[in-house]
Amino acid sequence: MLTFGPIPSRRLGRSLGINNIPPKICSYSCIYCQLGRTLRMKIEPQTFYSPEHIFEQVEIKVNQSREKEESIDYLTFVPDGEPTLDINLGETIRLIKPLGIKIAVITNSSLLDKRKVRDNLKEVDLVSLKVDSVEESIWKKTNRPHHHLVLTDILDGMVEFAHSFKGEIITETMLVKGINDDSKDVEQVADFLARINPARAYLSIPIRPPAEQGVKAPSEEVVNQSYNILQKRIAQVEHLIGYEGNAFAFTGEAEEDILSITSVHPMREEALKVFLKRAKSDWSLVLELLKQGKLVETEYEGHKFYLRKFQI
Repeated sequence: MLTFGPIPSRRLGRSLGINNIPPKICSYSCIYCQLGRTLRMKIEPQTFYSPEHIFEQVEIKVNQSREKEESIDYLTFVPDGEPTLDINLGETIRLIKPLGIKIAVITNSSLLDKRKVRDNLKEVDLVSLKVDSVEESIWKKTNRPHHHLVLTDILDGMVEFAHSFKGEIITETMLVKGINDDSKDVEQVADFLARINPARAYLSIPIRPPAEQGVKAPSEEVVNQSYNILQKRIAQVEHLIGYEGNAFAFTGEAEEDILSITSVHPMREEALKVFLKRAKSDWSLVLELLKQGKLVETEYEGHKFYLRKFQI
């Protein structure tokens, strides 16, 4: 299927997915990929589906959604491979723009050293860039790139794109236990992200069956530490830990609200106490959530933080 959804997305609201790359053609073969190992490694953009065919499929899905009064916030290129490998991506974007819905592309960033790829993205509203590591040995271990890719070229391409792009840029960093979750590596990522200056920087963990056995999520303590490292350099940082159902709901129910907030942001103890007071609740609720294993307490630089327990 060339389209799917609309589905809820914490990053993009309600997203209609566009699958413009056949499975699984990519420039990376990430150890954590939920789609498994890459079947065909490629780095040269080429034609897969015609822009007209993709447009027709998207238009049908948009019309069906509108008939059912299903809202769509973004038309999102998020295929079973790397979307920028589609040499006609720019033309497809120009065709679907008149539908009047924002357009997003979620890319692994590996081809942004190519001018044509950067040009193909210039008319979209939002681009999500992957930055798992800026250290070559860790990058190779985590993302297992095509052997002709050069990390320094990719990073330079990302900076050049960020400085010229008129839309919104967000970033995503997948933390893998024992691979790229060391504080020194996260600090290097934070320094690089500061050069891009994304609207939001997301920290992710593996929550679905990965391509390789032994790939594990870091502990809540490590995620909290990484969050705070990034927050020193980036204005808006969030973590994605797999709790989608009520991520943006503020219901007036203290328990639901706490779990929603802490699935995105760790809450410092004093902030949580202020929240509880406003919600006309007290600390006994936090103790109960800790007892039930729904909430985790951790420390960073002398402060206590509370995170939603990872469901892995």
